[in-house]
Amino acid sequence: MSTATEPVTAGTATDAATGTATAAVAVVVVLGSLMTVLDTTIVNVALNRLAGDFGAPLATIQWVTTGYTLALATVTPVTAWAIGRFGTRRLYLTALTLFVLGSALAGAAWDAPSLIAFRVLQGLGGGMVMPVGMTVLVRASDPARTGRTMSVLGIPVLIGPLAGPVLGGWLVDEASWRWVFLVNLPLGAVALVLAARLLPRDGGGARRRLDLPGLLMLPPGLAALIYGLGAEHGHPAAAGSLLPTLAGAALVAGFVVRALTAAQPLIDLRLLARRAFAGPAATIALFGCGYFGSMLLLPLYYQLVRGQSATGVGLLGIPQALATGITMQFSGRLSDRFAPGRIVVIGTAVAATGFLGFTVQVAADTPYPHLIAALVVMGAGIGMTLMPAMAAATRSVAPAEVPAATTLVTIVQQVSGSVGTALMSVLLTGAMADRLPTAVAGGEAGGGLAAVQAPDGAARAALAPGLADAFRDTYGWAVALLALALLPALLLSRRPPGAGAGSTKSGSTKSR
Repeated sequence: MSTATEPVTAGTATDAATGTATAAVAVVVVLGSLMTVLDTTIVNVALNRLAGDFGAPLATIQWVTTGYTLALATVTPVTAWAIGRFGTRRLYLTALTLFVLGSALAGAAWDAPSLIAFRVLQGLGGGMVMPVGMTVLVRASDPARTGRTMSVLGIPVLIGPLAGPVLGGWLVDEASWRWVFLVNLPLGAVALVLAARLLPRDGGGARRRLDLPGLLMLPPGLAALIYGLGAEHGHPAAAGSLLPTLAGAALVAGFVVRALTAAQPLIDLRLLARRAFAGPAATIALFGCGYFGSMLLLPLYYQLVRGQSATGVGLLGIPQALATGITMQFSGRLSDRFAPGRIVVIGTAVAATGFLGFTVQVAADTPYPHLIAALVVMGAGIGMTLMPAMAAATRSVAPAEVPAATTLVTIVQQVSGSVGTALMSVLLTGAMADRLPTAVAGGEAGGGLAAVQAPDGAARAALAPGLADAFRDTYGWAVALLALALLPALLLSRRPPGAGAGSTKSGSTKSR
């Protein structure tokens, strides 16, 4: 009898040890990811104050956010190569160090250009934190629990949007906008110590040469393209907008050709030839463009139209953040049992419906409970969309392709967020020019942001209806992007994860 029970006991002990090691890795990954997510959400509520302190137009100050997310996207393609060259542990520690250094410098910035430059440095570190951490966590976990593993990465997405705006608002109102960045220093120190102690040592993976031509085309191409989209030259056909847009598009097109023909490209775009991967990736792209782009708008709407303080903005965002985080935990686990196509389609539809309900109510005097109720519905849909889509994408590839797949998924999300932010900035600037009096809308290059910050009392009340109309017009574009995400979501598998396990590998082989 003892012989029969020994394998069970040994297996149980092994499972427990594996579970403990995975939990330790998860703690480190969550803490590092929390810093990058927190840094995005904590800054949004400070944009209005930064624009006022630096005298910067919206088209410039939005680069505090866009520059950061664009840096995330431009460094992420190197991650798959760097994991093989340096190993996950060493790379993760380097990324955290760069992020903390950039945070310290951003807290000491003296004008808008210096702040944007230091935010880019932050992004160069932060861009590797999530994909490297995701790779470590996926490697350490059981493939049958991929959805649950992805839901662990949803914890920062819960805490960041929940705590970030409130903490950022309080720091802006009670201390200084500089503390929005300096708050990363103690958190970063803890993350570095834990990563050094808990992450397993590894010698990297299969080493390959860095695709230098691809690296020289993609990051500059993305930067030029998004700069052109968000440039403050008044018209998309102006030379200051058109030339960088065309140059960026040409470089990105050249990179696509390179990625599809090179033996070892910077990013393996051939993964997109597989329906099981392309569907989730396209869903994330469209959904991320609308959702992450709209994150620029909400704090400005509450502050400029409704007269809320930065702290008030953070408090008003708590219900939506809770809805997103809680739903994300359930949906991640459900995606291990049910077809991802069903979960993501329902989530996308719910998010678009809630966002539409919010948008049609945007006005100067809409009761806050009505707005919050619609945002809670939207938040629940977001939680049912992003992580299940990411799980569906990573589950569709072989273990050796996980670094390339996680890198591609991450860069799709980050680029779509950067494009969305720049796009919403341009659309809001144009809507303000159309809706506000010429003296106000044209009082400043970039859309009169400083002019609408100044009024108070009766003057602000007089401008509020026109401003609300401008925000509602801009939100309409974000809703349309979320609705469009339903189309690729319909391509996701309708079969439970286990049922497609065998066919995925064969399908992957054939697609090569």
